[in-house]
Amino acid sequence: MQLKSSRWVGHIIYALIMILMIGAIYGAGKSINYNWHWDRLWPYVINTDMQDIRAQGDGTVELKGKQLVIELDNSDSPQIIKKYNQLLVSDGDLVFQGDTVAQLSQWRFGPIATGLWVTIKISFISLIFAVALGLVFGLMRVAKNTACRDLSLTYVELIRGTPLLVQIFIVYFFIGTVLDFDRFTAGVVALSVFTGAYVAEIVRAGIQAIPNGQMEAARSLGMNYGQAMLYIILPQAMKKTLPPLAGQFINLIKDSSLVSVISITDLTKAGREVVSGSFAPFEVWFTVAALYLVVTGSLSWGIQRLEKRLSASD
Repeated sequence: MQLKSSRWVGHIIYALIMILMIGAIYGAGKSINYNWHWDRLWPYVINTDMQDIRAQGDGTVELKGKQLVIELDNSDSPQIIKKYNQLLVSDGDLVFQGDTVAQLSQWRFGPIATGLWVTIKISFISLIFAVALGLVFGLMRVAKNTACRDLSLTYVELIRGTPLLVQIFIVYFFIGTVLDFDRFTAGVVALSVFTGAYVAEIVRAGIQAIPNGQMEAARSLGMNYGQAMLYIILPQAMKKTLPPLAGQFINLIKDSSLVSVISITDLTKAGREVVSGSFAPFEVWFTVAALYLVVTGSLSWGIQRLEKRLSASD
């Protein structure tokens, strides 16, 4: 009973702290005479405005049932419009190139939603390659071969010792020019290589945390080094490395905002563009922060579920 009441007290304290924080943000906006305009933001997330349908050239309008046909003067094939909600011309009207002839009510993703998708895509692809790189170089860090250990150590120290922003510039302007990378590929390569170095150290620490007796027991059962590492050591190491890996994957998603410097329209760059068009900087950046929080929170929740499932199987 006492435990239950202490839990409720904790929840109430948390709620009060959150209310105070929201009140502080609201008060800060009032103190600088800022007028909140959340309504300006919605079209940049999902746009439900009527979409203009324009004539592709000069011609004459013909209505054939529910179809709008424009017989173009400079083309043998007419412009046929099968889907529209509002008609702005009549049968026999003369239209010129660029004229709005009809409107279509159709929702579409705005720049913020599109930027969110780019962030998710570049982060997911980079995560896959980063795990692969980290696993390879993590195994090289604990290998008996001196050349492998030296190569992996050089990779880890070189990447961890230089800023990600500098690496993005090097990959895009130098390596990307030599290998003809587009912006998206250069962003994926830079994020993968950068995160892979940290994953390699996490994998190395996880392997070294397993008692030496596990490897010796596996070898005594007739397994070679590779089999023992694959079937005995790595499964145990992965369980130990899940929490730090979750933190590194979350950092990868946040670090992906830096690819905007090479003109990839991710969530951060989309936010900057929307600010200049909507004149609602606070609303935009709070929304961008909330979307990053949703993505990182979902990843964190998924890894926690996986961690619980793996611990239950022990």
